[in-house]
Amino acid sequence: MASTSLLLGLLSLSFYAALASDNTWFQANDYFFSGRHMASNTSNAIGSKLTPVSVAQIPGLNTLGVSMVRIDYAPMDINPPHTHPRATEILIILEGSLEIGFVTSNPDNCLISKILQKSDVFVFPINLIHFQRNVGYGNAVAIAALNNQNPGVNTISNVVFGAKPDISTDVLAKAIQLDKNIVANIQSKI
Repeated sequence: MASTSLLLGLLSLSFYAALASDNTWFQANDYFFSGRHMASNTSNAIGSKLTPVSVAQIPGLNTLGVSMVRIDYAPMDINPPHTHPRATEILIILEGSLEIGFVTSNPDNCLISKILQKSDVFVFPINLIHFQRNVGYGNAVAIAALNNQNPGVNTISNVVFGAKPDISTDVLAKAIQLDKNIVANIQSKI
């Protein structure tokens, strides 16, 4: 009887000790990030700024399979055509009006596009080329959620014209049907 009571007592203590120690691996800063409420500087060549919330900003996202990004757009500017090779994206418009679209895969290459207003939501399927353009006269803001903690991004112009080392101008000129000098000029800008 005494040994049973002692065993129950030790189990109770170890249970409470386990509960107490479970909380020690949680760090509030691993699950919190601030600053997404402030507009970002969009004075760049494309007129948009992406502010990510991923494992780099919130370590607690590690292995959870989610991330997000705030996108600020200057009037009439863009988030250029790009893909996310490891994630589907869902976008909600917080402010302004955006033309959005994605292109289906070969052989159809069909553009699916729409003008979105505040609180509209749109989904971009995994790894399809997509874009957004602010069609309003004021700033626009959107939040994108992605179903991967590291969705990756391939901005099409950067991938094609900014590869290191460069993709041969002969190859790109033939593929895109442009003069080699035009291809070389684009490569020098990216």
